[in-house]
Amino acid sequence: QVQLVESGGGLVQPGGSLRLSCAASGSIRSIYAMGWYRQALGKQRELVAHISSGGSTNYADSVKGRFTMSRDGAKNTVYLQMNSLKFEDTAVYYCRFYDEFNDYWGQGTQVTVSS
Repeated sequence: QVQLVESGGGLVQPGGSLRLSCAASGSIRSIYAMGWYRQALGKQRELVAHISSGGSTNYADSVKGRFTMSRDGAKNTVYLQMNSLKFEDTAVYYCRFYDEFNDYWGQGTQVTVSS
């Protein structure tokens, strides 16, 4: 079993930055793929950024050039650096670790972009 705990959300002005963290504990396997997702009020959950089990990273078009996903294997932690935040980035952000057998989600952290 794997437990995921996100942190780092909060209230930020447009143009500001936040860094989200997702700490994993439990039976960690290095071959998990990892993702950051978000769900705005009244909308479906969407993929924001993803790191494959092989280490390649990709991003939603809406965040390319502004968000950077990284991982620290030694700490079993993934990060999402969010720069140049916009009103439309407001959402609950979730991390996910998964492979063909298991699928784990964190509880989510709220990001609110407001002036």
